[in-house]
Amino acid sequence: MPSIFTKIAQGEIPCHKIAEDERHLAFLDIRPIAKGHTLVVPKKEVDYIFDLPDEDLSALHLFAKRVALAIGQEVPCARVGVSVLGLEVPHAHVHLVPLDSRGIIDFRQKVDMSQQEMAALAQAIAERFR
Repeated sequence: MPSIFTKIAQGEIPCHKIAEDERHLAFLDIRPIAKGHTLVVPKKEVDYIFDLPDEDLSALHLFAKRVALAIGQEVPCARVGVSVLGLEVPHAHVHLVPLDSRGIIDFRQKVDMSQQEMAALAQAIAERFR
């Protein structure tokens, strides 16, 4: 059964897309812990990030780097943090989270954003990505 991220990558489930290439997709997290919290996934479904072939793992992180730079240009933050947890969805993914000066990633806190706010933010970050 395809993961939710596979369904998003295949266009079966909508998302607030930031960036995409032939192998990767970046989109805003629907339960963000910070404004601009983004997920970066390989389109190829692999459960565990370290099961990705070396070339794919490298490409995922290089794509995530470009997305992080775009987030940092659009969202006021001290820097963009990265986290790989891998248990909540059985599909390799990277969290990119804008950090304040404390530099803390707390997945228990959530930020309320309307769909309109998320759409506008995704578009603004996408423009920085290009």
